[in-house]
Amino acid sequence: MTTYDRDFGDPISVDEAREALDRASSQRGPATAPLVSASVSALHAYPPARPWRLVAEELNVPESEVLLLAANENVLGPSPLAIKATHDAVKEAHLYPDGACSILRNKIASKHNVSGDRIVIGNGSNEIIELLIRTFVQPGETVVTAWPSFVVYRLVTQAHGRDTLLAPLRRDRYDLTALAALIDHRTKLVFIANPNNPTGTYVTKRELDAFLERIPPSVIVVLDEAYIEYVTADDFPNGLTDISERPRTVVLRTFSKVYGLAGLRVGYGIMDPELVDYVDRVRQPYNVNAVAQLAAAAALDDEEHVQRSRDLVKAGISQMIPALEAMGLEAVPSQANFLVIKLPFDGSFAQAALRDRAILVRSMGGYGMPNSIRVNIGTTDMNTRVLAGLQELLRQQGLRE
Repeated sequence: MTTYDRDFGDPISVDEAREALDRASSQRGPATAPLVSASVSALHAYPPARPWRLVAEELNVPESEVLLLAANENVLGPSPLAIKATHDAVKEAHLYPDGACSILRNKIASKHNVSGDRIVIGNGSNEIIELLIRTFVQPGETVVTAWPSFVVYRLVTQAHGRDTLLAPLRRDRYDLTALAALIDHRTKLVFIANPNNPTGTYVTKRELDAFLERIPPSVIVVLDEAYIEYVTADDFPNGLTDISERPRTVVLRTFSKVYGLAGLRVGYGIMDPELVDYVDRVRQPYNVNAVAQLAAAAALDDEEHVQRSRDLVKAGISQMIPALEAMGLEAVPSQANFLVIKLPFDGSFAQAALRDRAILVRSMGGYGMPNSIRVNIGTTDMNTRVLAGLQELLRQQGLRE
């Protein structure tokens, strides 16, 4: 039986959740129905990070000294063109947004050389993940993905009362052979995060092609490419090619990462028009606000900002990897804007200790990697502060002179 994480660390099966609800119902009496389903009862809410302004206040440091390196954001911020667009859009905040996202849809279609009827735009790519599950995964059908990977695949599937089958990573990478072995007549959706969050690793074109050849055409394969703009690997697959060759393939992209618009929540999916038609029947009208639509459209025009963001991450990884190795620390090779750093002590301890230095990073304990942290790549000065903080932790633990 598939198990799920409570607060990402306390496994509970759906059967156990049902038993708990049955016990509670019997104590209340036979006339009282459960308030929620067993799958919802087994969930814990996604834990939000502590607001960084409150962290600055607690540490009694200027807000500008707090390094926000826990959420894989673009440390350069949004494009100046996007900022101007938000100022202009807010003047019409009394009007409903364009429910079809026409301007943004046309920009995306032009950028990727696809027709507009292949595009779904959402309140972040998270919403599209949820829409795909709500729209297509029927009772008795399953979702297949890997673990550790983007936790929202599991949370949304469970919230809708469906089962998730998980293939463990192999050497911090998706094992597509193991993933394919989980697919059977019940499988409706497969999620592949490429590059993967939280590890930053990727599957190659050759691996993906071999995988897709094994998958029944009825299965919807979702390639979540949130970090694709940072990829430098020559053998990274072009998911848009797979869409044209295999109708039940979906590519997800986001404006939250390289475009620096995480706070506005806008993402998109490219897929066969038949899939778009069904998703559009389920999604809420006006699901993407007007400010987000115009900011994202403007961001697509600023290739210079995108290139600066790529260059910063490439330089940052080149700075971090040798310095970490000199400390005796291992970082997982990454094609994204972050690194998972493996430590000789608990990642939660490192997260708390770095927080005391106004450096916010993410412990990977909830992802089954208790001795690791995930660190956003920052500017040269930011990276230097992270490295100095880690060096000090090693000294305090008696692991360095």
